[in-house]
Amino acid sequence: MEQIIKDAFVSKQSVCMPMEPMSRHTSFRIGGPAELFVCPAVEEDLAEVLRICRESRVLWRILGNGSNLLVSDKGCEGVVISTEQLSGLGVNGNLLRAGAGQLLGRAAHLALEHSLTGMEFAAGIPGSAGGALVMNAGAYGSEMKDILKSARVMTGEGRILDLPAGDLELGYRTSCIPSRGYIVLEAVYELRPGDRGAIEERMRELAARRREKQPLEYPSAGSTFKRPQGYFAGKLIEDAGLRGYQVGGAQVSEKHCGFVINKDHATAGHVMELCSHIRKTVKEISGVELEMEVKRWGEF
Repeated sequence: MEQIIKDAFVSKQSVCMPMEPMSRHTSFRIGGPAELFVCPAVEEDLAEVLRICRESRVLWRILGNGSNLLVSDKGCEGVVISTEQLSGLGVNGNLLRAGAGQLLGRAAHLALEHSLTGMEFAAGIPGSAGGALVMNAGAYGSEMKDILKSARVMTGEGRILDLPAGDLELGYRTSCIPSRGYIVLEAVYELRPGDRGAIEERMRELAARRREKQPLEYPSAGSTFKRPQGYFAGKLIEDAGLRGYQVGGAQVSEKHCGFVINKDHATAGHVMELCSHIRKTVKEISGVELEMEVKRWGEF
């Protein structure tokens, strides 16, 4: 299949590699090899990869920046399609367009350059525009749905749709994108004119809060668990006496208990064993059932 896909590419920049370690493509820095790793440079190549997978009945998965993902130590079967090269970025009036592979931080800084406000909360989120849309990423009281105007997506059959934000069913860390088999190509954000100094100050303030409260010095996948209604996952974990608790190289962060970190060459197995212990202990002590926010690929 590797050669078939390579022969179908129209862009020389598109990439296709067998047995690519996923530890190179996740913020956890954990994960075995993808059976086949593909990074299309243009939408036509993406559509061709989907066609080949569909006709060959091969499983495919979409990878953004890998910042909310844990891949099994055994790796994952099928084709992993990275949107990294679909990273266009531009401003037209109050509208900011970002390709699926574009980093949110870069998009937020472009908004700053054009004195557009509304995207300051996203400056420190380590994900891509596509991944952030799939899970309606948010921080500090704001979410993607607050600024999203529309999205350009591709169906599993290669058809391109332009959809208003309201059609994406954006909720708390969820959307209809996975269930409908959509692949995000581009997000369009509707921002507001603002004072550049105030925007920059707000971004500095949020960055300082992140550095103070989050374990940015270690690889992680961000908040490991979803926020239970009426509670904070980090507080429940701390109250369960699990601050600093470690399994192998995986640890509950001592700085913020809502983060499981790769402290010392952790494996996916270490992370999952630790998460299972956290969920069991929190349930026993508080009666609250924690749900993982981090997505998992492969066998655990």
